[in-house]
Amino acid sequence: IPQVAYYVYAYAKLFAEGKVSKDQKINVVVPTGNFGNILAAYYAKNMGLPIDKLICASNENRVLYDFFTTGEYDKNREFILTNSPSMDILISSNLERLIYITPEMKAKLADFYGNYASEEETAAIIKKIYEETGYVMDTHTAVAASVYEKYKKETKDDNVTVIASTASPFKFTRSVMNAIDPKYDSMGDFELVDELS
Repeated sequence: IPQVAYYVYAYAKLFAEGKVSKDQKINVVVPTGNFGNILAAYYAKNMGLPIDKLICASNENRVLYDFFTTGEYDKNREFILTNSPSMDILISSNLERLIYITPEMKAKLADFYGNYASEEETAAIIKKIYEETGYVMDTHTAVAASVYEKYKKETKDDNVTVIASTASPFKFTRSVMNAIDPKYDSMGDFELVDELS
């Protein structure tokens, strides 16, 4: 529930900066395994915030992607350890808050789009965004950025879109730095933090 404020704040900031007009719909991309943060965006939408698509980004533990693709929620599968460990989840407890709902609300599942990013795609987008903009993102945000690229390619939707950045790259320094350049793998952890800084 407290995370609802993230999306209200993001929309208010976009409006204040003139990036959206009053009531113009935006999309939201959230990297998630437990479905909590994106559920907050869904609640914000149902409270009246002008959100169009809720883009659910999964890593290789693609329980949520499979749910949105097939309608089946199957937690009996291989568990994969990835470089986005906060999303390494097979039992997505917050999903129950969405699926134990009224038929009218179930019809709104069309509001969601689900996809996933492989480890290679996650690393590639970290490198790409860094080289293009100088911005260094963590592995979880990179999953969202990669899925957003897939969404845009599939749908040609050019709505203003907010990507939820859910962690600091300093928390996953080695994975982030290795994505930017494999040469960093030979450095020690403290050296890497200095280099990232």
